[in-house]
Amino acid sequence: MGQGRPPARPGLGCCILVLLVLGGLGSPGTPPGPRGEEQGPAVMGGLWDKERYEAVKEHLGAVGALSKQYWRYLACKVWQEGCEEEQKSDLSPGWSLPLVGQDYLEILSAWFCSFGKCCETGDCRIINNITGLEADLSEQLHGQHLAKEVVVRALREFLQSPRPEKALVLSFHGWSGTGKNFVARMVASHLFRDGLKSKCVRLFISLFHFPHHKYMDSYKAQLHRQVSKTLQLCKQSLFIFDEAEKLHPSLLDAIRPFMAHYGNKGQADHRTSIFLFLSNLGGNTINEVALDFWRGGRAREEISMELLEQRLRQELQEPAEDSYVHSHLLRENLIDFLVPFLPLEYHHVKLCARDAFLARGLPYTEATLDEVAGMMVFVPKEEKLFSAQGCKSVPQRINYFLP
Repeated sequence: MGQGRPPARPGLGCCILVLLVLGGLGSPGTPPGPRGEEQGPAVMGGLWDKERYEAVKEHLGAVGALSKQYWRYLACKVWQEGCEEEQKSDLSPGWSLPLVGQDYLEILSAWFCSFGKCCETGDCRIINNITGLEADLSEQLHGQHLAKEVVVRALREFLQSPRPEKALVLSFHGWSGTGKNFVARMVASHLFRDGLKSKCVRLFISLFHFPHHKYMDSYKAQLHRQVSKTLQLCKQSLFIFDEAEKLHPSLLDAIRPFMAHYGNKGQADHRTSIFLFLSNLGGNTINEVALDFWRGGRAREEISMELLEQRLRQELQEPAEDSYVHSHLLRENLIDFLVPFLPLEYHHVKLCARDAFLARGLPYTEATLDEVAGMMVFVPKEEKLFSAQGCKSVPQRINYFLP
């Protein structure tokens, strides 16, 4: 027997949708009538008034198109045939349907996925789309050849390992605006269906979530409890610590056990979890290396991971208040990869501006991109080579060009 895709059966989706429609028109897309307004004798006699009839007509109008679209979506998910054609159309499921069609498509997708049939991971919240992550990083992350390579390789090897010895710990370093948060969000969106909104993803911002030193004991207990709960809920979890250099030393005790080698001493299995630390530490060291290469007439793409990692380790292992967490994690060999983010140059800022215009559906010209890039501050004072804020404020600059 062959294992190809079965013939399309839109009737199944159609029947389900009809039941949903006839089961109650209080579903999305049907506005309720004015409060207290009488429905007239037609309702009393078991018939529908015009408003109810039009609502049913609208619902049923979506059924045919939705049934076919939903079946293609399920077939792509389950049998992986024709998926390339679906992607080329650049239409997400339900995009071209009425609003009610989109709502029912999401309901039925969740229902189908609850059986685990469309989820290779066994948990439909987890998608682990490393191929998509690699493609999007190549297209949207500018000037960061090392970060692209290290992040993709580390995640791919970790997720392919049937029994990792410990959680994966990545530490992102570089100036503000070079892409650390951007990559963290992209990792979340390609590993989990709901991205940062997933119950399997927790984002902690040091000064926002742990602002007062006098409450550190309470913060420590809360942090330990939240990480433990997430590990219990999810087969695979992602924890992101932004502004990691400002993380209070006592909080390290709350998360250290979850990053250490698994001892199977009654604790939850944390080996399939991923920790990302985002920090501005090491930015000056990274920039010095990039500047030396530029002054020497060498391309930034020639900067090797071995060179930068060695320099970064030397800086981060020095005992200092702002590097306490990193120095201890490094000494205990808990950080698996230091990920350097290079400073961005003028042409990288132009690419960021282009992406910002495209994201908002606005027209642009080369002159416009130059104008946006020209509004940024570049350092050092003599060369004016690197954007002082990377691409961080580029989206705000676009507001000056709104019609």
